[in-house]
Amino acid sequence: MISKLAFIHPGASLGENVIVDPFAYIAGNVTIGDDTWVGPNATIMDGARIGRNCQIFPTAVISGIPQDLKFRGEESTAEIGDRTTIREGVTVNRGTAAVGRTIIGNDCLLMAYAHIGHDCNIGNNCIIGNSCGMAGEVTVDDWAILSGGSLVHQFTRIGAHVIVGGGSRVRTDVPPFIKADREPLSYLGLNTVGLTRRGFEKERINEIHNIYRAIYQKGMNFSQALEYIEKEFKPSPDRDYIVEFIRKSERGIIRAR
Repeated sequence: MISKLAFIHPGASLGENVIVDPFAYIAGNVTIGDDTWVGPNATIMDGARIGRNCQIFPTAVISGIPQDLKFRGEESTAEIGDRTTIREGVTVNRGTAAVGRTIIGNDCLLMAYAHIGHDCNIGNNCIIGNSCGMAGEVTVDDWAILSGGSLVHQFTRIGAHVIVGGGSRVRTDVPPFIKADREPLSYLGLNTVGLTRRGFEKERINEIHNIYRAIYQKGMNFSQALEYIEKEFKPSPDRDYIVEFIRKSERGIIRAR
């Protein structure tokens, strides 16, 4: 299961049934879970923590040192959850002293040539499209999809169940459950197809839609809209998540066009 043509540092910890193909490089401060495949010419550097049943395709580089001038060689990690697929040429940088770790959740797909910067936190079941570039300290909540070629500014947050159109430039936060596209990046309605596929009932989708009508279509500023939502809509996990997301946004949220 381990090619003689691969380099594996004796300090690395590999689980059961791990496959390592020829010319892969695995450094010493690395942990890889059971049943993971490391493809040819993949590079797993110090600080990598890779889960079970992952697939690391050729030329991917996991846990490279951050492209951040404040990095001073401190110990940090890049943590990959279970059943996550890292395609060709993907780069995942490890953390800096700011956070200490870069996190990618379970059941994610990082498509070819995507870059995940230092201290990012990507949730579960996310898809990061081909050639996406993600700067440092970005947060992506569960089930979000970034289509190919998207660029994400540092410190931004993308909410759960969002779909961002291809080639987008994400400069401000994208609240949950919506579609975002155009330039500048704008609210284009709910991600109804995605929500339906994930088992959201029609009544739940309608309530989320009504909340966003208050935010984007009633002519109120965001503070007024949040007060209106808290007054007019009964508490629910979806309502509270949207309100908290917007209220805690430091970069501001995208607007309707």
